[in-house]
Amino acid sequence: MKSGKGADAGEPIEDGGETMIKTRSAPPTLEIVEHRVVGGLGSGGGGSTSFNQPWREMTPGSGSGHGGSSGRRGGREPPEKRLTLFALRLAVLEKAASGLGKLDFAWATVVLLGGFASDLKITDFWCITVILVGEGARVFSRSHELEWQHHATLTSTAGNALRTSSRFFRHVARTIFKPRATAASLARVRAVQFQRQIVGMMKQRTWHAPDVPLLPYTGWVFVSKKISWLLNWLQVLSAFACVALSVMRLWKQDFQDQGKDNMRPALLLFYTLALLEASLFLLEKVYWWWKMSVRKLLDQVSAECELGPYGLVSLKRFFYDAYSQCIDGSIFDGIKMDLVTFAEDLILSDFLDEQLIGVRILQQLATSKGSARDTLRKLGTNPRSIERVVEMLNWRRPDEEEVRQCAAEVVSKLAGKRQNALRVSGIPGAIESIMSLLYTGRGAPTSSTITTKGAAAAEPDRMYDYLQFNLLGLRILKKLARDHDNCGKIGNARGLLAKIVEFSHASQALLLNPSATDSQVRAVKRALQVIKMLVYTTGATGKTLRRDVAENVFTVSNLRGVLQHGHQHMELQKLAMDILTGMAMDQRANETIAGTGGVVKLLLSIFFNSQELELGREASEALAMLALESETSCSAILKARSGVIDPLVSALECHDARCLNAMRLLRNLCAYSGEEHRTRLSAVTKAMPAVLRATMTGHSKILEVSVGLTTQICQFMDGDQFAAELRGAGLDKRAYVQRLAGILRQYKYPEVTVPRMRRFVVQQVIWLMKSSPRRGGGGGFVELLRDRELGMERLLEAIADTTSEVECYHVFSGSVPLSRHRESFSAIVETALHLVAAGGGGSSEGSFG
Repeated sequence: MKSGKGADAGEPIEDGGETMIKTRSAPPTLEIVEHRVVGGLGSGGGGSTSFNQPWREMTPGSGSGHGGSSGRRGGREPPEKRLTLFALRLAVLEKAASGLGKLDFAWATVVLLGGFASDLKITDFWCITVILVGEGARVFSRSHELEWQHHATLTSTAGNALRTSSRFFRHVARTIFKPRATAASLARVRAVQFQRQIVGMMKQRTWHAPDVPLLPYTGWVFVSKKISWLLNWLQVLSAFACVALSVMRLWKQDFQDQGKDNMRPALLLFYTLALLEASLFLLEKVYWWWKMSVRKLLDQVSAECELGPYGLVSLKRFFYDAYSQCIDGSIFDGIKMDLVTFAEDLILSDFLDEQLIGVRILQQLATSKGSARDTLRKLGTNPRSIERVVEMLNWRRPDEEEVRQCAAEVVSKLAGKRQNALRVSGIPGAIESIMSLLYTGRGAPTSSTITTKGAAAAEPDRMYDYLQFNLLGLRILKKLARDHDNCGKIGNARGLLAKIVEFSHASQALLLNPSATDSQVRAVKRALQVIKMLVYTTGATGKTLRRDVAENVFTVSNLRGVLQHGHQHMELQKLAMDILTGMAMDQRANETIAGTGGVVKLLLSIFFNSQELELGREASEALAMLALESETSCSAILKARSGVIDPLVSALECHDARCLNAMRLLRNLCAYSGEEHRTRLSAVTKAMPAVLRATMTGHSKILEVSVGLTTQICQFMDGDQFAAELRGAGLDKRAYVQRLAGILRQYKYPEVTVPRMRRFVVQQVIWLMKSSPRRGGGGGFVELLRDRELGMERLLEAIADTTSEVECYHVFSGSVPLSRHRESFSAIVETALHLVAAGGGGSSEGSFG
C-alpha cells in the first residue's frame, strides 16, 4: 500500500497485487499502483514500494532514532552539571566552615569557659560569648536555615508572575498583528487574568510553604520567604562580627595571664579558629556572589538549556535542591541530580506552580535538539511521569492552560518514539485524554470553519486557545498512528474517528483565502494525515478502519471539497487522493466514492489537466484503484467523461508515472467494466503500439503492467489482428514470443516487487494459444510456443513447480493478503501447459481479470 509523504514505514497497505478488497464475478487480475513508503510523517526519506508487492516490516531496532545514545548531549556535558558542581564546591566550603565552627565551639566551652572562665578579662569573656552565640547559632542551625532558604525558592508568586507575563506577552503579540484590538480589550484581558489567578489560589486546599504567615496580624513580614532573607543576612552580619572581634583580639593580644600558663595559647587558638571559620563562610558567600551575580551562572545555564523565561526560577529551585542534598548528606549527593529527574518530581507535586515549572522544563528539554534524545529516553522509562503528563491533557481550567499545553507538547515528543508511543497508548484512558485536546469549545468554530476575518472578530475575552490544543492533539494522534496497534485503539475510541473526520472539513472560504492562517490549514492537513494512516493500516485492523472511515457520511464529501477548492494547497489535495486510494480497497467504500457526485470527475480532471506531475500521478492511482474489480466504479469513470479512453491512450506516450498509472487504469477498465461498455472500450486497441514498445523495452513494473494490458486489449481483437499490430510495431511473431520466454527465464521465481509478472505472461500465452486455431490462421503462434528451441513448455513446467501464494492475491496489506484471485495461479499454469501440449486451438473469446 502507499504511504506517501505523511505515512510511516509501517503503514503501507498494499504492495503486490492491486489494492482492492472486493471479489466480483469479473475475472481476477492484478494491478500495480506504485506508492512511496517513507520513513515517517514529514520525515522525508526511505525507499519505495507499491500496492502490488508485499512488504516486509523492519525488525525492531533497525530503524533510526532508537539506537543508544551517550550520556552527553551533542558531544558536550549537560549544562545543569555546572550547577551541581557549583553546589558541591559551596558544600565543601560550608562543611569546612561548619567543622571549624564546631571545633571552635567545643574548644571555647570546654577549655576557655570551662577552665579559664574566672580568669578571663571582661573583654575576652564578652568577645568569646558573642562569637559563640553567633557562630554556634549559625553552625548548629544551618540545616534549618537551608530549609527556610529552600522553601523560599518554592515561590508561587514567581510561577504566577511567569504565567501571567507569558499570557500578557502573547496577547501583546496578538495586538500587534491585529490592530483592531484596543487598549480597553487589553485591560479587560489583564483583569480576567488577575481574577483567574486569584480564583486559582483560592481553590488551593492546602498552604503553600513560602506564603505561610508564621505569626498572626503580621501580614507579609513573618512569612517564610521573608524569614529566609532575614536569616541569610543575620549569618553574614554574624560572620563579619566574628572576623572583626577575632582580628581585634589577635591584633592586641593583651590577654591577662594570672598564673595560667595555657590561657594565652588557648585564646590564640580560639580566635584563630573563629577567624578561619568566619573567613571560610564569607569566602563561600563571595564565591556565591561572584558566580551568581557577576558571572550570571544561572543565566548561562538557562540559556544553554534553552529554558526560556522560566529558566531562572526553575534553575534556582534545582540548585537549592542540589545544594541541600550536598549539605544534608554526602557532598556528592547533589551531583547525582539532573533536570529531568528534578522536573519529574515537580510534576508529581500537588501545587500548580510546581507542576508548571516541572512540565515547562520537560517541554523545553524535550524540544531541544541537544537534549531531546536523553530526556525522552529517561522520561519514557518512568511510568508515573508518563501517566501524569497524560493526565494533564484533561486539565481544562483556564489557569491550567499552560500546564496542559506543555504536557501536550511533551506527549507529542514522546509519541515520536515507537517504544514511548506504546507506553503512552498503554495507559488506561490515554486515547480519551488525547481526544480531549480536540474539543473546540461550546459554539466555538473548528479550524476548518474559521476564516481570518472570523478569527480577528473573535471575542477578545475568550482566553482559551482551542485551535492550539486541536493541533497538538492531531499531532499526537498522527505519531501514535504509526503503530498498527495504536491505529486500532484510535478506531475503537468512541467518537474519536468522527472528530478527526470533522477536522478534515475545509470550507471553500478557507481554501480560497490567500490570507488564511497557517494554523487553520495545518489542522486540516493533520486530520487528513491521520485519516490516511488509519486507512492504510495493515491486516484485519486496517480492513475495519477503512470501513469505519467510509461509513462516516462526511468523509468522502470532505475529501471532495479539498479536491474541488484546494488548488492553492496541493499537499492537501495529494492527501485527499491518497485517502481515496486507500479507502477504495474496501468494496463498500469503493462504491461510496463512485456514488458521491463529482469525485470521479474531479479525479479525471486533475489527472488530465494538472500541470503538477505529482498531482496527476496521485489522481491516476486513485482512479486505478477505484476501477479494480468494481463494475460500478468502472461505469462511473466511463460516464464521467465522454471519450475517456483517448486521453488515457495519449497518456501512454508520457515518460513519467502517469504513463504507468494510465496503463493500470486502462487494464482495469477493460477487465471489469462489463459487456455493456464493451463498445466504448473498443478504442483501447489504439494503445497497442505503445504497449508493445513498453513490453519489448520496459522492465520491472512498467513491463509487468504492459504485459497485463496487452492481455486485456487482445480481448478486443483476434490473432490475425494482433499479428498485424506486431508488424505495425516493427516486430515479428518470433521476437514477441522470445520476449515472453525471456521474461519467464528472468523471473524463475516469484518476485516480491512484481508479483503478477509471471501470471500476466502465462495469461498472454494462453490467449495466443486460443487465438490460433489448429487449422491455419492465427499467425502461427502455436508452432512458436511449442518450439523446443524457445522452450516455452519447459519454462511453464518450471513455473508450475515454483508457484507461490504471493501470486494468488490482488491486494496486500503489508505482508497480509486481502483479496484472492478467483482462479489460482497454479490452475492458470496447468491450463497453459495443457494448451501447449495439445497444440492450442479453441476460441479466443473470454477475458482475463
